[in-house]
Amino acid sequence: MATFISVPLKKSSEVELVKPLSKFVTATYPTGEDQAEYIRSVEELNKLRKSALGRPLDKHESSLEILLRYYDQLCAVEPKFPFSENQLCLTFTWKDAFDKGSLFGGSVKLALASLGYEKTCVLFNGAALASQIASEQNLDSDEGLKAAAKYYQLASGAFGHIKDTVLSALNREPTMDISPETVGTLSLIMLAQAQEVFFLKATSDKMKDAIIAKLANQAADFYSDAFKQCQYKENLPKEVLPVLAAKHCIMQANAELHQSILAKHKKHFGEEIARLQHASELVKTVASRYDEYVSVKDLSDKISRALTAAKKDNDFIYHDRVPEVKDLEHIGKAALVKATTITPPLSAKFTDLFEKMVPMAVQQSMSVYSQRKAETVNRLVGTMREATNLCNGVLASLNLPAALEDLTGDSIPQSIIEKAHAIVQQGGLQSIEQLIRDLPELLTRNREILDESLKMLDDEESTDSELRSKFSQRWNRTPSGDLYKPLRAEGGNFRSVLDKAVQADQVVRERYNAHCEMIALLCKPEAELTAAIPSANPAKTLQGSEVVSVLRSQLSQLEVVKREREVLETEIKGVTFDMSSSFLTALAQDGAINEEALSMSQLDQSYGSYSQRVQASLRSQEELLGNVQASHQEFSSLKQSNSEANDREEVLKKLASAHDSYVEITSNLREGTKFYNDLTEILLKFQNKCSDIVFARKTERDELLKDLQQSIAREPSAPSFSVPAYQTNPTATGPTPAPRTVFQPQQPPAKAQPPERPPPPAFTPQAASAPGNPPSNQPQPVNPPPMAPPSQAQGPPYPTYQGYPGYAYQMPMGYNPYAAYGQYNMPPTMQPNMQPYVPYQQAPAPGQGGYPVVPPTQQHPYTYQQQPQQPPPQPYYPQQ
Repeated sequence: MATFISVPLKKSSEVELVKPLSKFVTATYPTGEDQAEYIRSVEELNKLRKSALGRPLDKHESSLEILLRYYDQLCAVEPKFPFSENQLCLTFTWKDAFDKGSLFGGSVKLALASLGYEKTCVLFNGAALASQIASEQNLDSDEGLKAAAKYYQLASGAFGHIKDTVLSALNREPTMDISPETVGTLSLIMLAQAQEVFFLKATSDKMKDAIIAKLANQAADFYSDAFKQCQYKENLPKEVLPVLAAKHCIMQANAELHQSILAKHKKHFGEEIARLQHASELVKTVASRYDEYVSVKDLSDKISRALTAAKKDNDFIYHDRVPEVKDLEHIGKAALVKATTITPPLSAKFTDLFEKMVPMAVQQSMSVYSQRKAETVNRLVGTMREATNLCNGVLASLNLPAALEDLTGDSIPQSIIEKAHAIVQQGGLQSIEQLIRDLPELLTRNREILDESLKMLDDEESTDSELRSKFSQRWNRTPSGDLYKPLRAEGGNFRSVLDKAVQADQVVRERYNAHCEMIALLCKPEAELTAAIPSANPAKTLQGSEVVSVLRSQLSQLEVVKREREVLETEIKGVTFDMSSSFLTALAQDGAINEEALSMSQLDQSYGSYSQRVQASLRSQEELLGNVQASHQEFSSLKQSNSEANDREEVLKKLASAHDSYVEITSNLREGTKFYNDLTEILLKFQNKCSDIVFARKTERDELLKDLQQSIAREPSAPSFSVPAYQTNPTATGPTPAPRTVFQPQQPPAKAQPPERPPPPAFTPQAASAPGNPPSNQPQPVNPPPMAPPSQAQGPPYPTYQGYPGYAYQMPMGYNPYAAYGQYNMPPTMQPNMQPYVPYQQAPAPGQGGYPVVPPTQQHPYTYQQQPQQPPPQPYYPQQ
């Protein structure tokens, strides 16, 4: 009776985890201890998968522990890596657990680039292994019963969890073994078996009959539900359905047996006999229909003895009326089992290999926060730099402070000398021209990387489209055009950034061309610079004036403001705050991260005071510039005005503006060079991402092509056809000749597998002559007369023997197609003496002996016998 159903494990193909995951770690995390630790964790994950899936597993708790630990690790690692078809693409291939495959087609399998698919299949294996471990328990011991109940409930919960999540975890139709209908049925079967174990435990503990009856009745109910769902599951093993039907009857019989004992105690002897009779009918049904699956001899004997004793006592003593089964009170039910809730971690020994790695949601939030922070810093710093450039431009237009230093009119102002020395120290024209020459090369390199990346996507998408148009609906994977949309959008953003960078480079180049002459003048020796500046009449009367002192004081205050800005810019760039803890806390509490609210709150808190200081600096500069312009107007009115003085002042203005432009252009060019170099690293990562997904798509394409080829090979090459009546019924003049076809014997290639050969037709002995004709005195034909081919193939395919290369076509007209059939069924000892097939001759050639004659009234020694007619199958369920 103790026959329990266990589920076979799915088989998986090997997957390369180390290379793609290590590449992601290297590209995402900076070089250091964390990166090295993550790479070691990737290698450990790969070893864990091989231990869980790469070898046969024993039916032991330690093997289940490895499977569950790998499942827990998948659950833990899923939010920390961007597993998807268009990011970190890993293709997992699994075979159907119940499909045995065929000789040429192989078993059904499915390959998907989905970690959810891998989790589903691993959990299926965990449930299957739990069912196998439970079925191996010793149910005669208390520990074995407890362990079996535990593992069956775990298996039921795991199958139920797959039923609820498989469709959302996969982006296409799953294989039959993990479809919601199949795993739902398996979950019910496991739950019914767990309830049966509790029934066995209660029986072993000799609990009250009322309780045992309720437990058995509940188990029968579970088996009934499982049977109803299992009736239409053609992919499940054929022995599952009869076992479920038998178990339903057995549990119902046990419930009736223990309820009859309860009726006896209540002195309801008629009810006792009725229940025992019903139980006896149930076990007889099992014995007659399902005896090859389940043995009920002990239970049958027990019920028979109880029924005999009850009838005897009732006939001689009680004479109680025996009611009909339909009039009996229904037996109660008691469900003591419940499917285990699947909540990771399932393994007691689980430790996350990537414990220090933050989830992808936190990483993405950190990335967006970094962008927001950079925008805030750039806005504050940019505002201060614009104000400084405005200040320098206003002072240059007023020829300050050079005008205050050039009161003699014949010497170079000290500020101009200092600016010339600063330009020479920074490399002068040569450094700025070298930076300008480097930009096009950097731009070209970035464009080539981007073009090559997008070309890989275009080529793979073109191939996918061609195969989709060729195979139509059979090409059932995600179209490359849909899959590559995020990558193409990202590539479009990169191209837009490059176009804007080209425009910015052009603006810098035009500005350099506008100030190139004056910058070159500042790079010359001091004597040449003095000669290039026009002389003017001295204005010595202004050397001690009050307005000059006021202007110098105001310019000093402006210099203080600019120095304060430099310090403030350094402080703003140095602000740091770790948002990962805030994001992790929000993720743990709410299950999601409101990045915008958290980031804006933190940025306001960190940079609010700096923003106020920047605004105060701008107001101070605006006030000082107004005072400088008013003082300069008074200063200009006191100076002697002539053409020479105006020319000298104009040159000094251009020199001061050239210095400021040189500083700004140099800064812009260096920023541009850094931008292109940083963009190169980003584009290389983008190229690697495109390369990885294209490689994964090619691997998936090859697998799909292989599966399509196998499915095409399994399809029939031509539709079935009916044989005409004149070919199936022999006429009065003799047998109908074989149809005219082509048959060319060929030697099989070396080490090649022969194609599947149709079996030979069956034939029966026939009269030597046709009815109505007198018996002939001529010798009998060499071979027995052929009969019409059967309506379907008889017997299994035959192997290819030496001398006969293969039976692939019908015989040509004029040949006897059955002359050699006898040799196909010859014993192996006679096969070496067989001769190759020869055409049928009407009469033996001269000088050639005749063939042995087979008497027409005898059965041919190597023909197939007609199989006896099988009785129609009886229904699995007993008719109550």
